[in-house]
Amino acid sequence: MNLRTTASKIAPCGCRHLIRRRFASTVSTGLLKELESRGFVAATTSPSLTKQLDGSSTGVYVGFDPSANSLHVGNLLPLLCLLHFKQAGHHALALIGGATGFIGDPSGRSTERKALDPDQLAHNVQGITYQVNRFFERGQAYASKHRRGQTDRGKLDILNNLDWTGQITLLDFLKGVGKRSKVNAMLARDSVKNRLSSEQGISFTEFSYQLLQAHDYKILNDRYNCKLQLGGSDQWGNIVSGIDMIRRMKNAEQENSTGDETGIDTDPHRLKEELAFGLTIPLLTTSSGEKFGKSAGNAVWLDEKMTSVFDFYQYFLRSTDADVPKLLRLFTFLSLEEIEQVVQEHERNPADRLGQRRLAAEVTELVHGAENLAKAQTATSVLFDSDLSRLQPEDVLTAFEGDKRLVKIGNDNLGQPLSRLAVQVKLVNSRGEANRAMASGGFYMNGKKVTDSQTCLREDDLIAGKFCVLGIGKSEKKILFVQ
Repeated sequence: MNLRTTASKIAPCGCRHLIRRRFASTVSTGLLKELESRGFVAATTSPSLTKQLDGSSTGVYVGFDPSANSLHVGNLLPLLCLLHFKQAGHHALALIGGATGFIGDPSGRSTERKALDPDQLAHNVQGITYQVNRFFERGQAYASKHRRGQTDRGKLDILNNLDWTGQITLLDFLKGVGKRSKVNAMLARDSVKNRLSSEQGISFTEFSYQLLQAHDYKILNDRYNCKLQLGGSDQWGNIVSGIDMIRRMKNAEQENSTGDETGIDTDPHRLKEELAFGLTIPLLTTSSGEKFGKSAGNAVWLDEKMTSVFDFYQYFLRSTDADVPKLLRLFTFLSLEEIEQVVQEHERNPADRLGQRRLAAEVTELVHGAENLAKAQTATSVLFDSDLSRLQPEDVLTAFEGDKRLVKIGNDNLGQPLSRLAVQVKLVNSRGEANRAMASGGFYMNGKKVTDSQTCLREDDLIAGKFCVLGIGKSEKKILFVQ
């Protein structure tokens, strides 16, 4: 592709050096080509990024806003993109916004963020730090499984920008970052312009957010040789601010070394070498145009205490046929050739939902590990499959540990009417409700309809002599486990 679109209009006062153009990726070899083929690349700040990445190891960073104590499915794209870079031998830098979390990024928002108290913010930072570290541990194992013979050559650092931002005084920040930040360029950012034209407006606090993020990029550039920032498409302005900040401050350092004590950048093009780059990831939507990562209007969290592994698995299992190819490319490490094979097999018999099953299995293993994937698959079989004979009782117990749908009963319940058992395990409120469900064909045991209100639980009804599944309709289920 050779499309080019202007990132922003020419800034006023003739400040043409503030302009950046978005370059759609035009690479033909290397890591960037694969990322583009998988759908990770919306735009890059320079076509020279390919040369940078094909050379020596480069620091690559992604920032995470600690507005909650867990990341969600929408955060998987930048995490996965960073994992691709780490697998290719680059230095992955996951930056948690312990400082910027106090401010709030105005990008993509029409109203001011609610400020978090320090204790909640610290709790969120701790939770996300743990989660990112666990993601890369499991992600390394998952990626190595699909890329046999390729070792994970890159390093990982999980950082908190409060560690350096919390140490700088306001006067020092204004003297350093503030002196080299042009207000006209800041006003031109989409995140600011959109808020300025709204009734809500924008506070100075959120207006200054882009300076803090630019300062982060400069710190990472100095300390970790970080030359690439990844972010969603709405982060373009913030990324460009960081690139400009790095260039301006490097120019100022050069001027100071030659005896100019002003510290003011007079020629932003003095350094011809490109010091930093940006890559934006597309906003992911479903085939229906909805924002990806919501289930029944709620976020799908990566923390299993907030979104169970079963519900996480089910979210991807419910993907539409149209979305499966795109999601397999983005959310798995299957080769593009294997993905094509899966898609072709899926299209031969869409009713079997092979594509969705493979997608759900791959992503759940990546995020939650192989053991939790097995639990999710067992729970899915128990609740939705009609043939339960292949299931092992111990697997069922493990899959539903702590789940209210699992009810342990004694042997003395054998011979009891199912209508009475349904009340006992709180599947229904009364025997009359159970009998009415039977009469209407809506009462099930082990996936088969029960229409006779006199039916009792027999030992032959127990799978492997240990459990059975009672259901009302398609969604209300109870697993009865005989001890």
